Amino acid sequence: MSASQPVNRRATDAENSARSEMYRFVAALLSTAPNQELIDGIAVLTGDQTPLGHAITALSDSARTAVASAVEREFFDLFIGVGRGELLPYASFYQTGFLNERPLAELRGDLARIGVARVEGRHEPEDHIALLLEVMADLAAGVLDVDAAVEADFFARHIAPWAAQFFDDLAIAPSASFYRPVAEIGRLLVDIEARAFSLAA
Repeated sequence: MSASQPVNRRATDAENSARSEMYRFVAALLSTAPNQELIDGIAVLTGDQTPLGHAITALSDSARTAVASAVEREFFDLFIGVGRGELLPYASFYQTGFLNERPLAELRGDLARIGVARVEGRHEPEDHIALLLEVMADLAAGVLDVDAAVEADFFARHIAPWAAQFFDDLAIAPSASFYRPVAEIGRLLVDIEARAFSLAA
């Protein structure tokens, strides 16, 4: 990946930095179960009076009583399971009902065009929600040398069609407890970004 200055003209550098941090935060929680150090860090977060701020406060409240081993078990039940988890957080599954289908192939083509290569040793298909959010974090921060139209197109093609439904499903999943406010943060992030990209078009 080539480094460059942020190129998204619809937001300031500070706004893009905040967007990137939020994408990366949600991605981290969806890629692996948080350890106790991260949980304790989340416990001291404070949100503002916006809906997103309230969701952050709810997650912080949950983290204050959370134990890493219990959150790890919750993560396992939600996303891994014995055979499969309660949710399959992949674009292909949400859009076609099957894994490794056309959305994954299209994503791989778009990732190649913007200079994102598969990380050696990482075995998840690239259309996992956490990986897509990581790409959006890099796009928002200007890590990837593309213009704002490419960022908007990536969001529209690979996140907008299904991510909100995934977060809605996560919010009501039987095992979700710590991850219920994570779902709300993710849903609001996707909604805010969709509206912002629409206004910038």
